[in-house]
Amino acid sequence: MCLLTFAWSPDSATPLKLAGNRDEFHARPTAPLHYWEDTPGLLGGRDLEAGGTWLAANDRGVVAALTNVREPGAPLPAPAPSRGELIARALREDDIEAWLERLVKKEATRFAGFNLLVAQNHSLWHLHRSASRVYLERVAPGVHGLSNASLDTPWPKLCAARKALKEANDDWQGATKRALHDPTLAPDSALPDTGIALELERRLSAAFIVGQEYGTRATSWLSLEASGRVQITEQRFGPMGRFEGETTLAQPRALA
Repeated sequence: MCLLTFAWSPDSATPLKLAGNRDEFHARPTAPLHYWEDTPGLLGGRDLEAGGTWLAANDRGVVAALTNVREPGAPLPAPAPSRGELIARALREDDIEAWLERLVKKEATRFAGFNLLVAQNHSLWHLHRSASRVYLERVAPGVHGLSNASLDTPWPKLCAARKALKEANDDWQGATKRALHDPTLAPDSALPDTGIALELERRLSAAFIVGQEYGTRATSWLSLEASGRVQITEQRFGPMGRFEGETTLAQPRALA
């Protein structure tokens, strides 16, 4: 993902409500939201080039989401594995916190910069890896946002999406949809300086990026209930923001 907002309320009937956009090159092969045949119990979309994913859940009520950290001048480990594989690895672990701690101490620097969120009904962890630091934290209850920096870094599109979720009533999906589908560019005075060219910084400042070669490929909504049930809705988009379909699936998988 490239933009996430989420409400974390571990003592409620729905501990996690999450909405976000995935931005990617349109030519990169991708499978829509589905139950993975080669990893029983895993539900998510899939990057068919590297085999990983950006948002997924398992049938034990564990959810994971990932964003890249934008730091173009940072040295890359060689060879760097795909960051998308971290999601599937997280969802296979029995002791998630112990695995995350090992990742921080030994393995995170093998990957290019990333943010990893992992949740179950009473715990939500955020692991940040950038060129300057690697750390693991438990996320405090509340409404948060995450893009291509660290948690709650106040980029304009993040602030707008987080505000939409914070002010939403029962229709939190509709409220966040309006924010996540907004193609408005941020004014130059509000742009972050992430080390890329100004014109590209402008293009990437929109919540919904419209382009022929690169843009928003998917918008997703995920809810995690206290029972462990997870529901994901995914909307898909092609070049120039063309709508290509919508899927809603749940974990545990309903029997036919």
